[in-house]
Amino acid sequence: MDQIAILSRDSLAFPPLHHALRNPDGLLAAGGDLSVERLEQAYAHGIFPWYEDGQPILWWSPDPRYVIFPGSFRISRSLRKELRQNRFEVTLDTDFEGVIRACSRPRANADGTWITEDMIRAYVALHHAGLAHSVECYRDGRLAGGLYGVGMGRLFFGESMFHSQTNASKVAFSFLVRMLAASGCPLIDCQVGNPHLESLGAEPITRQDFAGYLQRRDGEIDWSSLPTRLSPW
Repeated sequence: MDQIAILSRDSLAFPPLHHALRNPDGLLAAGGDLSVERLEQAYAHGIFPWYEDGQPILWWSPDPRYVIFPGSFRISRSLRKELRQNRFEVTLDTDFEGVIRACSRPRANADGTWITEDMIRAYVALHHAGLAHSVECYRDGRLAGGLYGVGMGRLFFGESMFHSQTNASKVAFSFLVRMLAASGCPLIDCQVGNPHLESLGAEPITRQDFAGYLQRRDGEIDWSSLPTRLSPW
């Protein structure tokens, strides 16, 4: 029977990515903690936490890895019309906790959520450390949609998105893609694929190819220099 590594709180080291299981795809390790230092180490090596209440912290690196190359982002006719209408105000990093808490709420097509209180606290701390970021979509002064993820180097690792008004999360993502493309981001990590992400242009690449992008040292995005209010499309 295949075994996974059990992480110690005393070490931030992860096992090599090729040790990840094939079934379930990408499960690499369990245990450890959700400290800023461990999360930073995980994302730098293409690893992310994903688990539910009652489970130990589980760490994953699936193969293949689904990504969106900014130049391959697909804007549907209806989304293009929405962007032209400019009904939403879009901002960067103005309400990270509001976005992650909205993403954690139960959804009609799911029984629970993997964004536990421990995860919320951990990613809020990561945000305060300058590594986790959110895009907010407001309408009439109220948060209508948004997304959050982790920015390291020139890459962005998407985590979750939500909407309470039609198209709000897609508008937020469209603004993120445009901003990242202008900042020299080569790809946006989507972790695992689904029909919705594929409709936006997500495609699979091998874990080895994904690791190659992580190893590049060609500068990083200065998130602190980006505007907090994003200009109309």
